[in-house]
Amino acid sequence: MTNTTHQAKSTAAALYVACELSANEWLLTMSRATDAPRRRARVRPGDRMAVERVLAETKRRMGLAADAPVRSCYEAGRDGFWPHRFLTAVGVRNLVVDSSSIEVPRRARRAKTDRLDGEKLLRLLLRHWGGERDMWHVVHVPSREVEDARHASRGLTTLQAERTRYRNRIHRSAGAARGAAAAA
Repeated sequence: MTNTTHQAKSTAAALYVACELSANEWLLTMSRATDAPRRRARVRPGDRMAVERVLAETKRRMGLAADAPVRSCYEAGRDGFWPHRFLTAVGVRNLVVDSSSIEVPRRARRAKTDRLDGEKLLRLLLRHWGGERDMWHVVHVPSREVEDARHASRGLTTLQAERTRYRNRIHRSAGAARGAAAAA
C-alpha cells in the first residue's frame, strides 16, 4: 500500500525545484510547499552563477534560511547526467526521473508546455519528499566513466549508420546516372 500521508518534517524549510531542460535554457519552477506560491526563472544551461543567484533570491523571497536545503529533479533525457552533476556541485540534492514513469492522462487531450510540465514535476517532487516514493522511477546516475563509455559506443553506432546512408545514396545516384545514360 502506498503511503500518501504528508510528512511535514520531511518537507519543512526546504526549497523544491523542478527543472525543465532544453538546449537553450532551463526553466526552474520553485516552491517551498504544496500550497505555497510558485516562482519561475529561466537560466542558461550550466550557468552556475545564475543558478546560485536564482536559488538564493528565491530562498530570500520565500522566507527560507540561506542554508536551507534545495531539492530538485529533472526528467532523464538527451542531456544525460551532466545536469545532475552540475546541480549536486552547486549543493542541490537532485533526482533524475524516468520520464516514461510519470503518469499522464491517456484519454484526454492535454496542453504540453514547459510551464505546465514544470508545475507537474514540482507537484510530484513535493509528493516524493512527502513520503510517497513509488509514484515514479528514480534513475540511477552512472559514474562519469561509465557514461563516457556509453557515449563512445553511441558515437560509433551513429558513424556506422551515417556511412551506410552515404554509401546507399552514392549507389542510388550512380544507378540513376547509368539509367539515364542507357535511356539516351
